[in-house]
Amino acid sequence: MINTGLLHDVAEYVNSRVAKVVINGTYTITNFDVKAVTDNVLALNYVVPVAEVSLITLVELKDAADNVLTSNAVNVPITADHLMLQTIEVKEGVIKNG
Repeated sequence: MINTGLLHDVAEYVNSRVAKVVINGTYTITNFDVKAVTDNVLALNYVVPVAEVSLITLVELKDAADNVLTSNAVNVPITADHLMLQTIEVKEGVIKNG
C-alpha cells in the first residue's frame, strides 16, 4: 500500500510539470483560474473562449518545453466561453498476474 503522503507528493510533482493546456493542437492556455493539489488530486480550471474555439476535440497538458504530458480526445461543443475543470488523480494501481 502506498502512503497517502507519497500520493500527494506525486500529485504535487505533476502540478509542477503542467505549464499549459493546448486545445485542438493550436490554442494554448497558460492562465489557470485554479491550479491546485488537494490530497492526491490535481485540479485545473481554465476558460476556453468561444471566440477562439467552437468545438474541442483534443485536450493536451504540456510542460514548459512543449512535451505532451497527457492527451485526451473529446467532443465538447462550445457555444459560450466555457469553464473547463480537469482533474488528475494519483492512485495506487493493482498488479494482475496472468
